Amino acid sequence: MSEINIVLHEPEIPQNTGNIARTCAATGSSLHLIKPFGFEISDKHLKRAGLDYWQYLDIHYYENLDDFFAKNNDGKFFYFTTKAAICYTDVSYDGKVYLVFGKETKGLPEDLLFKNKESCVRIPMLGDLRSLNLSNSVAVGVYEALRQRNFASLNLKGKLFV
Repeated sequence: MSEINIVLHEPEIPQNTGNIARTCAATGSSLHLIKPFGFEISDKHLKRAGLDYWQYLDIHYYENLDDFFAKNNDGKFFYFTTKAAICYTDVSYDGKVYLVFGKETKGLPEDLLFKNKESCVRIPMLGDLRSLNLSNSVAVGVYEALRQRNFASLNLKGKLFV
């Protein structure tokens, strides 16, 4: 399992999950999917969005939040939400981390956020807008964690400029 873990609680849109899977594969991050899903894992839109990256993906499935936490009780957890006061760039993503994201229509459960207020982080945006796209939010979060680690083990130069 990776040091950077992306957790999707009840994802609803297959294209978002496919895009996130591709981001995880390209960054060496593990993907954790918590049921229920708003789609079938065999959905063609999910597979198409992930392209041919599925073979490179470290993916884990859970029946619910309790199942997830029972199997993952190590590391630091960061809950991405529009309700947080702390900016996602103001925390340290060192060691084993879990970046936790909620479903597209409702976000993470309020009781989970309330119990973990000190670990809730926000991606800044204009005040009147509801939220960013889930796959974009995951990319923002994972690349901040990678930036703080100096993009360890990632290619920093394209082949044309090597």
